[in-house]
Amino acid sequence: MSSSSPASEASQSPVSSRLSQIIDFLHTLWLVGTGFIIPEIADAITALGMGLTFDPAKDIGSLEGKVILVTGGNAGLGKQTVTYLAAHKPARIYLAARTASKASSAISDVKTAVPNACEVIHLPLDLTSFVSIAEAAATFNRSETRLDVLINNAGIMACPYSTTKEGYEIQFGTNHMGHALLTKLLMPTLLKTSETHGDARVVTLSSAGHAIGVPGGLILDQQKLEQQGTWKRYGQSKLCNLLFARELSERYPQITSVSLHPGVIFTDLFQSLRANVFLKAGLWFYGLFFFLIPGHYKSTEGGALNQTWAATARKEDLVNGAYYKPVGVKSDGSKAARDPGLQKKLWEYTEAELAKHGY
Repeated sequence: MSSSSPASEASQSPVSSRLSQIIDFLHTLWLVGTGFIIPEIADAITALGMGLTFDPAKDIGSLEGKVILVTGGNAGLGKQTVTYLAAHKPARIYLAARTASKASSAISDVKTAVPNACEVIHLPLDLTSFVSIAEAAATFNRSETRLDVLINNAGIMACPYSTTKEGYEIQFGTNHMGHALLTKLLMPTLLKTSETHGDARVVTLSSAGHAIGVPGGLILDQQKLEQQGTWKRYGQSKLCNLLFARELSERYPQITSVSLHPGVIFTDLFQSLRANVFLKAGLWFYGLFFFLIPGHYKSTEGGALNQTWAATARKEDLVNGAYYKPVGVKSDGSKAARDPGLQKKLWEYTEAELAKHGY
């Protein structure tokens, strides 16, 4: 790879830089529009009246004795999900998060919102590090004999290119590889719970953005993936969440594994987009149309409903391997999401990569 000369760097004038931003914005707008917004509107029209009315305060049954783990439980949808669940007195909720101070603050907020909340425990977890994931799983497995619900909630979106500690593109590595390893290491406890108590679940957050894909459905070569735009890399990571959940349901049918789109809400995920003035303007404009599309929320209270429903609904009300839009609306997903070949290709790649690192 040749390096840029000082002369070529100097030639990048403010005008050409702004032009590049405009082109980037238009390309992003096209990707998000054709891969996300238009399909969302079409699906919303088709599913009109199909969504469930779900009130966590009234509709969650007994969680007595259950142990729940929520990744990314320190903020946004994860924190709200912990708050909803804590009010119904499971045995314990593990709030898995990287930063201890943020986790402590979140637990304090949960206890303020729910004075009689169950025990909420911080589980240190950095999804960009296999070592951290293995330590988190080991800590959990030493402490607990059951895991009723694993909610793979944590995620990052449309951020600048970087890699995880093992060298995976940051969105693919965090959103998919990290959760895949965590799920694998917790699987013995999940299986034991299913055998003993008749129900164990893995709820994985995908997104309608999974339709903003890369050529061929998947690019697993990390060097080639680097060449894709940030939205395409994000879309692939969310497609991987959906495909992983489906394959998990086939390989471990005794575990209920579903994926879902939480809806659209401006959570912390959107912060990385605001650095670009054009994307910031686009997000503001898009926010004007929330009311047109069901499943679009102005608060985390609404955005956390679908995953809370999936974690607590009666087992017989869930279709193993299904992908759900808010709230509880079963959806086929994109063409790539329905491709069993991609599903198995991803699983085999993931297993091979984890094996390379000793897992």
